[in-house]
Formats: sequence, C-alpha cells, structure tokens
Amino acid sequence: MPAISRDEVAHLARLSRLALTESELDEFSGQLDSILSHVKAVTEVGADDVPPMANPNAATNVTRPDTIVPGLTPEEALSGAPAVEQDRFAVPQILGEGE
Repeated sequence: MPAISRDEVAHLARLSRLALTESELDEFSGQLDSILSHVKAVTEVGADDVPPMANPNAATNVTRPDTIVPGLTPEEALSGAPAVEQDRFAVPQILGEGE
C-alpha cells in the first residue's frame, strides 16, 4: 500500500495553490511515496543505544589563547593617512549631503 495516494497529492497541490497536470500528479505521487518509504525505513533503525551527537567527528576547535596586546596610538594609526581632521581620517564626501 502506498504511503501517499494520488488524491492526497492532488489535495496538497490544491492547498499549496499548485496547478499540476494529471501526469505531474502521477509522477509526484510516486516520488513522494518513495521519499516517505525511505523516511519510514530510517525511523525504524534501532538507534536506542546510540548516544545523540552534534558531530560524528571527535575533533575539537583549536584556538589560540587570548592575550592582551597594546594597540596603536591615535598618532601611529593616523601616521600614514593622506588627510587627517580632528584626530580622525578625513575622507571625501560621497553622498553630496551638507553637514
């Protein structure tokens, strides 16, 4: 017995507002039946003794330790800037809006 009938596929198509032809209904009912059969087979697998896991690989993320290092002073940061204004980078106005 199929997991989903052609009438159920037609009903789902109407609910989804899909205009399916007769051949599409036949094709999709076969495809959906195959998908549902595979899902049923997977759910029947005895996995009660298998612990749940997020990733089958036992690898852990390797990161470096966080260490605080001094940053640049404002003068050092602006030393290579082509234009500076009030201790900030000066860039050309691009939007044409007044201040």
